[in-house]
Amino acid sequence: MTDPLMFDSASPRFGLPLLYAEQAQKEVFVNEAFVLTDALLHCSIEGETGTPPPAPTQGETWLVAAGATGDWEGREGALACFSANSWTFIQPRDGLRVFDVSTGQENLFFGFWRKASAPLEPQGGTTVDVEARAAIGLLIDALRVVGAFPTE
Repeated sequence: MTDPLMFDSASPRFGLPLLYAEQAQKEVFVNEAFVLTDALLHCSIEGETGTPPPAPTQGETWLVAAGATGDWEGREGALACFSANSWTFIQPRDGLRVFDVSTGQENLFFGFWRKASAPLEPQGGTTVDVEARAAIGLLIDALRVVGAFPTE
C-alpha cells in the first residue's frame, strides 16, 4: 500500500495539493488533486466492507467498515478509492454525502456515517385505518426511490 502524499500547502477542506511558484514535478501535485476531485465529485461507493476487494477496478470506491484488514487496516470510516493501482484514502468531513450503489441509499457523514432505516409498516392496533396505512406505505416507497431508505 502506498502512503498518502503529504503536502506543505493544501486546500482546507479535503487537502487538495496547491502549487507554489517554481515548483518541480507539478504533475505529482496536480494528478493527486485530480484523483481526489474525481473520487469526491458525485461520489458513489460500491458498498461498505472492511476487506479490500481482491481485484478492484480503477475508480472503484468503498466505505471502509469497522474492523478493516489488510491495506485498509486503521482506515475505518474513510473512503477508499482505487486509482493508479493503489488505494487513496479520503477522510470524510461533516456534510459529505455518498450514494451506496449496493443498497440504493444515500449516506451522510456528520461525526460518523449515518443512514436511515425504513420504519416497519403499521400492523395491528385496535382501530385500523386502511387509507392511513396505505399512505404510510406510499411515503416509505417514495423515500426508498429518492435514496433515503435502502431498497428491498
